[in-house]
Amino acid sequence: MSAFSTLELGTRGAVATITLDRPHKLNAYDVAMRDDLYAALGAVHDDPAVRVVVLRGRGRAFSSGGDVSEFGSAPSATIARRVRFERDVWGRLRRLRAGTIAAVHGLAVGSGLELAMLCDVCIAASGTRFALPECGLGMIPGVGGTQTLPRAVGVGRALELTLTGRWLDAREALRLGIVTQVVPPARLAATAQRLAGALARLDPDTTRALRRCVQAAHGQPLEVGLQLERVLGLGLEGRR
Repeated sequence: MSAFSTLELGTRGAVATITLDRPHKLNAYDVAMRDDLYAALGAVHDDPAVRVVVLRGRGRAFSSGGDVSEFGSAPSATIARRVRFERDVWGRLRRLRAGTIAAVHGLAVGSGLELAMLCDVCIAASGTRFALPECGLGMIPGVGGTQTLPRAVGVGRALELTLTGRWLDAREALRLGIVTQVVPPARLAATAQRLAGALARLDPDTTRALRRCVQAAHGQPLEVGLQLERVLGLGLEGRR
């Protein structure tokens, strides 16, 4: 177990678990958590033994989003923006060699929900509540939500959810495709670990090729995606 100030990183076999650990703040995302998560994801990426990462939160929530107490506190907006781009947590998460599972409970709000949607699979405890309230605060989602949400629910529904910032419960999130499974809270951790174990037993080259194909399905012509599928599929066959 490696300790950071805002999260914990532990590995067991081929599965790494990252636990957001600011329970007194409902795991609100602040600068320290950004730096810790960037470092933790880097450590996972550099460990060839890790095949799957489970992302979860300690306490009553997965994450309540950005820590509003830090909004506007940077001495220089230009420097803050440059540091954010240099420490591209979200890009690092998407580029991980390992598969990713978000196990959410309590609240998944703002950047907390966006973080979960950047993972390959998101499962939720019943009773979890979701929202993207940024527009009502004079902002737009800035952790990929404008891109991941329409891919999950469609453009019209994504606009409705982001413009109104309305709350979703776990069952509606499941129906819309934001999460893939809803389980009782007491079973969330075990369900995530069981799924992680199953994915970790798959051939890593095959899972990376599959994830790359599926993630490339949007934003390019069908013919380009089919060609990528053929190229990666032939590459896997060439290893046999």
